[in-house]
Amino acid sequence: MAAGAATIELTPEEAAERIERGDVSVVDVRTEEEHGAGHIAGDRLIPFDDLPARGAEIDSSRPVIFYCRSGERSGAAAEAFRASGREAASIGGGLLAWAEHGLPLDPQGGEVAHRSNLPGR
Repeated sequence: MAAGAATIELTPEEAAERIERGDVSVVDVRTEEEHGAGHIAGDRLIPFDDLPARGAEIDSSRPVIFYCRSGERSGAAAEAFRASGREAASIGGGLLAWAEHGLPLDPQGGEVAHRSNLPGR
């Protein structure tokens, strides 16, 4: 995830490896309700609409991996952070892809929440 790299999407497996190494901050940009249904362990919840006001809460000394349900909101967040000079990426396909690849959700037995008011997200 070097700044300036063309790819800002990580596969779920690439993201899981980075998260396991502990060298990134992980931010869920979904809503509190979505997060409560299931999320990546050790993440931080900052809903997408709150990022402009709360972005400074994210450790600027580490790359950040954003995720959402399908990758749309997190992709936009990663683009914005990269535009401001931060190392940032998004999990391609979002938490849906994460779960489809058999990667764990917290709490145990968690699920990817539906977001019916925003189609495809």
